[in-house]
Amino acid sequence: MISSRPSGSSDSAITSHTVESGAFARHFVSGRFSVSFRPINLKLPPWLALGDVLMPSHSASERSAVQAANACLSVLMPIYNEIDTLRAIVSAVLAQPVVGELIAVDDGSSDGSRELLAELAKEDQRIRAFFHEANRGKGAALRTAISAIQCRYVIIQDADLEYNPAEYEKLLAPLISDEVDVVYGSRYARAKNIQEAYFGQYLANRVLTWLCNRFTGLRLTDMETCYKMFHSSLLQKISIEEKGFGIEPEVTAKIAKMRVRLREVPIAYAARAYSAGKKIGWKDGIRTLACIVRYSQKG
Repeated sequence: MISSRPSGSSDSAITSHTVESGAFARHFVSGRFSVSFRPINLKLPPWLALGDVLMPSHSASERSAVQAANACLSVLMPIYNEIDTLRAIVSAVLAQPVVGELIAVDDGSSDGSRELLAELAKEDQRIRAFFHEANRGKGAALRTAISAIQCRYVIIQDADLEYNPAEYEKLLAPLISDEVDVVYGSRYARAKNIQEAYFGQYLANRVLTWLCNRFTGLRLTDMETCYKMFHSSLLQKISIEEKGFGIEPEVTAKIAKMRVRLREVPIAYAARAYSAGKKIGWKDGIRTLACIVRYSQKG
């Protein structure tokens, strides 16, 4: 059962909202998390290295176009047991001028994330909170969020601190200027991100992205990225079938068939270890492979 507010919550908004961005900055900018870890610095052999990805810099006119379209972005945030990072990431999202609403879906958390989300929703009227009674998977959480979108553009945001919401305007610029229909934020278009990646995670993503490209005809460097930004009307046309992490290849395969204009834009990325709460595992990799084949062939 889904409810937009837990019992006892209030829709009243606070007229003055203080953004607690310091916690996010400490986590993201320094690349440190509450549970310490050491990224593996890789000296990659030539066959593993990605080719050069050339991305045009955004002009002053593009930046002003984004600023003129303030509060045009819906942020979809699936949440499952992210109590340690939830407050910091919500504050960072709401600090972005382009954000019109944060649609947060707690997917049956048991660590206090559900209660914290209810508390945060009382503090800012831009937060629209939904709650699943049991864990149903990232895909199910996104289906709930997609049905509630009200803004013109939309992006998916994980509830950890791996992705920096300060990147929103950069991703939004080519959409607002009508150059593209979909923007993917690529974690691996920057050499620094590759060098600081966890080897297993990077290698798995590299293989799965290559296979996705072979099946779809796309030329992506990061199919598995969380940062996928769309015209809201386009995302709402995609019927998401997957319950879990298989949504990444599913959505990618389906937009490839729609022959929309897609661009990758380099983004910053602070990878977290499994000891710090990373949830995706080898079984998800197998499922992703199956989804690449299934949705690329499915009519």
